[in-house]
Amino acid sequence: MQAKTIKSDLLLLLIAAIWGGGFVAQRKGLDFLGPFSYNGIRFALGSLSLLPLVYLNRRRQAPYHGSLPPANSRALLHGGLMAGGALFMGASLQQVGIAYTTAGNAGFITGLYVVLVPLLGMFWGQRPGTGTWLGAVLAAAGLFFLSVTDRFTIGIGDLLELIGAVFWAGHVLLIGWLSPRLDPFKLSALQFAVCSILSLITAFIFESMTLASVCAAWRPILYGGLISVGFAYTMQVVAQRDAHPAHTAVILSAEGVFAAIWGWFFLGEVLGARGLLGCVLMLAGILCSELCNLVIQLRSSAKTA
Repeated sequence: MQAKTIKSDLLLLLIAAIWGGGFVAQRKGLDFLGPFSYNGIRFALGSLSLLPLVYLNRRRQAPYHGSLPPANSRALLHGGLMAGGALFMGASLQQVGIAYTTAGNAGFITGLYVVLVPLLGMFWGQRPGTGTWLGAVLAAAGLFFLSVTDRFTIGIGDLLELIGAVFWAGHVLLIGWLSPRLDPFKLSALQFAVCSILSLITAFIFESMTLASVCAAWRPILYGGLISVGFAYTMQVVAQRDAHPAHTAVILSAEGVFAAIWGWFFLGEVLGARGLLGCVLMLAGILCSELCNLVIQLRSSAKTA
């Protein structure tokens, strides 16, 4: 069992590294394509890459559940539309924002969704604990040092990433509500398809896309679509079968750290002392919020056991 846990933790670390590298791919993709064109193609690939899993999962469940009832099909369609719409907003703001900020900044600011999820949960009657509030304070302080200038202004790219983090948090809450009710692979494939369609429609209106530009961007497109979306999502499902929830939260929060590392290695992005302090505070806030919430959940489970 210990060996399985170690394997899962290593796999989660690989996923965090892949997702961190996704911010570099998104920056490189902008060299050839507009933000909506890039998102439209990569989420289409992500959706297509999940179709084999949808098919295999359907075959495995067919002997036990038969065909999907019409009511469930409607619920899946409505859920996919809602989740895809939220995903479209978060991904669009992230992709547009990354054109005006660094991959490291985008990674850390996007990671704030971990703190924002329990705070937004207040609208659904959830009460954030002390750890959540402490994490929010640390994350806000980190955001100040990372993004706010000496003149108390914030760059447009960081601002868009921050607004995007709110939509990512809403998307997490929505998926948390939908996933126990719907097939996770079908829901993921459908939401990626919806996000792709909305992105391509927007690209058709506001951007120009040519076959030559798509071919030139094949590396960041393949990374963002097949590796970051399709492969990493599938591996996350596999890894969390044996991973401890606390390990999952801590390891995946390293996504922002990897974004900064890959941004430095591949794009030559360098954080100053102020930016590094901001990143440390934001990471501390994210970990504090997530770990405190997990401790509360574990205590609650122990009491009901």
